[in-house]
Amino acid sequence: MSAPLRIRQAVRAVLLTADDSVLLVRFEFPTGTMWALPGGGLDPGEDHLTALRRELVEEVGLYDADIGPHIWSREHIIPFIDGMWDGQRDRYHHVPVPVRFEPTPALSWQQLRDERLHELRWWSIEEIVTAAEAGVRFAPGRLGELLQDLAAKGLPAAPVDTGV
Repeated sequence: MSAPLRIRQAVRAVLLTADDSVLLVRFEFPTGTMWALPGGGLDPGEDHLTALRRELVEEVGLYDADIGPHIWSREHIIPFIDGMWDGQRDRYHHVPVPVRFEPTPALSWQQLRDERLHELRWWSIEEIVTAAEAGVRFAPGRLGELLQDLAAKGLPAAPVDTGV
């Protein structure tokens, strides 16, 4: 009988502006570069919203965010480099922001790099779609399509499974 999977619980923010720009973070892993939405793992005793508020301050410098509903879910099974986890379950929340702002993380850049985060950048949905077609990796993999649906149809009635 195999041991149960150790799944890390995480939460991420879809920081979306009125003109459909989204803030992404660039991670550098031994397997390559990955662009993803800001957020991270829950600390012991944290619920998803508390963790997201903490992550938004640490990574983006966004205090008192207007956190909207849980709109997407993603589970991926992949051994973590540190060996502590067999995969991660991400919960994505819509976090509307009126305009692009200059991210000012509360953590130092050394602390962020220790977590493999190397850049924060605003992207248009079209830039994400074009970059993905050119081979740039995003998490979730169909981020451009998900954002296009969000922009065209609004918030889903129930969380959407993003796939890996």
